Amino acid sequence: MRLYLASTSPARLATLRAAGIEPIVLDPAVDEDAVAAAAGPLPVHEAVQVLARAKAEAIVGSLVGGEPIDGIIVGGDSLFEFDGSVFGKPHHPEVAVERWRSMRGRSGTLHSGTWIIDHRGGVDSGGAGGVSSAGVSFADLGDEEIDAYVATGEPLRVAGAFTIDSLGSAFITGVDGDPHAVVGISVALLRQLVVELGIPWHTLWNRANL
Repeated sequence: MRLYLASTSPARLATLRAAGIEPIVLDPAVDEDAVAAAAGPLPVHEAVQVLARAKAEAIVGSLVGGEPIDGIIVGGDSLFEFDGSVFGKPHHPEVAVERWRSMRGRSGTLHSGTWIIDHRGGVDSGGAGGVSSAGVSFADLGDEEIDAYVATGEPLRVAGAFTIDSLGSAFITGVDGDPHAVVGISVALLRQLVVELGIPWHTLWNRANL
């Protein structure tokens, strides 16, 4: 059974590889801001699923090696909830700096949505999704550390302006909940969704040297 990852996130790819899965990676090329705007105001749990679903559905018609997708499509997205607001990727350095100056020494919640589509046999047989969340606590960084971190460019490309699997890991003092939710894809949730389709999780293991 092949898993097709509708995401170019290095963190999601690394997480799946660590779980024994070598996915086929396809770029969904989804305009997240446009999708969110079209959906209108939604609770964060619904919004993150809408984004994950849009990414999964965006690659349904893709061909791999001239053949239709035959397996499970997985889309994922993350949003960070802090102080009553919901944040995606900051994109701009000044936005990332402002967020970090408000987050330092405090906590927020990272929500990661997952949407899967059963595309076995090259046929779209429907999908299902879910959300995994985790509380994240941050160190009390100084302005110099914040400026240096933002200057690396890493915070600009990720929800909440931080990572737990790269440079940002030094600035996270605690995680309350599924740590994979903070990375951007909950392996436990993904397994649950796959099993609900009647697919044994271990049939997705295909990485060499397991």
